[in-house]
Amino acid sequence: MSENEKIKVLFRHRSMEMGGVEKVILSMLNNLNPDKFDITVCLNLNQGELKDEFPHHIKKVYLADGKESFSQNALIHKFQLIRRRLKLSRALKDHKISDRILGNKKFDIEIAPTYAAFSSVINSSNKDSKKIGWFHSEINVPGMKPLVPDILENFPQFDHMIYCSQKIKDIMHQSYPDLQYPAETVVINAIPIEEIKKKAEEKIEDFPQEGPVFVSVGRLHNRKGYHKLIDAHKKLIDEGFHHRVVVIGNGEEMKNLTQQILNNNVQETFILCGNRMNPYPYIKKADYFILSSESEAWPLVIAEALILQKPIIATDTGDVGVMIKDRETGYLINYDTNEMYEAMKTFLTDQELISHIRKNLETIEDQFDNQKIFNAVESIINDLYQR
Repeated sequence: MSENEKIKVLFRHRSMEMGGVEKVILSMLNNLNPDKFDITVCLNLNQGELKDEFPHHIKKVYLADGKESFSQNALIHKFQLIRRRLKLSRALKDHKISDRILGNKKFDIEIAPTYAAFSSVINSSNKDSKKIGWFHSEINVPGMKPLVPDILENFPQFDHMIYCSQKIKDIMHQSYPDLQYPAETVVINAIPIEEIKKKAEEKIEDFPQEGPVFVSVGRLHNRKGYHKLIDAHKKLIDEGFHHRVVVIGNGEEMKNLTQQILNNNVQETFILCGNRMNPYPYIKKADYFILSSESEAWPLVIAEALILQKPIIATDTGDVGVMIKDRETGYLINYDTNEMYEAMKTFLTDQELISHIRKNLETIEDQFDNQKIFNAVESIINDLYQR
């Protein structure tokens, strides 16, 4: 197929900080057929640990520089942030600027991988393109409330909406039954099984030598529940249950969590490692995985931990209860400090349960069918293109 015959697809996204959505984007870009699709990614900011991880055949453009290219001088850095904010604001408001950055190319399909990109795609100057939205969030959680008006305004304007889980779709329809919905499909996130297992073999030096160790991977946001996890950990330590917690990730709560750790005097046993380009060796070396979130959709990190056959404690939110069978392939809890404490205590003391879970995890990867996922997305794009 010639370049002119390919379907021209544009993904719009804010930046490429390490996260589940960013991994989903990369998975799609690596597996959508390059013989069928001419794909461009437009980032608002050329920023994040994954910004240079795009496959070679994908064209990347951006509206403004990322913080990685800024000066280390505090005054100059502040000036650069202000200048970037103005530049980005102009580019988002003036289609001529963003169109010029995109080479004035007319795309057949425009995709918003998260609600944060909904407005950029819906307000595109290209009125002839078909618009696809991707929704990963529980619309009814308190943290979403300020964003709901814009989401509801944009939702009906898409030609197709993809949900990453059935539960996310159900919650949306239950919360807003009278909304005019576009065509919809549930497509779970793809799991690069062999890549995960290969990367998990990488040697790491900064891992606790003494165990047992619980590991968690996630952005340090309030809804991830790490403040509750610290309290559960502190209670166990005070009661003599020796263990460590290692958290891989960064975010706005780093300062608050660090202070909470110091206040509880658990800095030797509750370790915030920051971001890691490759978190899989940490999951593999740990004894257990824990997800303490208030809300999730179809958390990719749970699938990754399952692939690496780690017994998991997880809050029963989003589709976690579909991914994990309670007391069979993991341990489900509510978003509650005491339940975290009780579950961790069980993992530390009930070796019969742990052996049972480990046995059931030996064939867990059979439940993931990546090609079916990629085929579904390709079919959606093809169908819209042919309308």
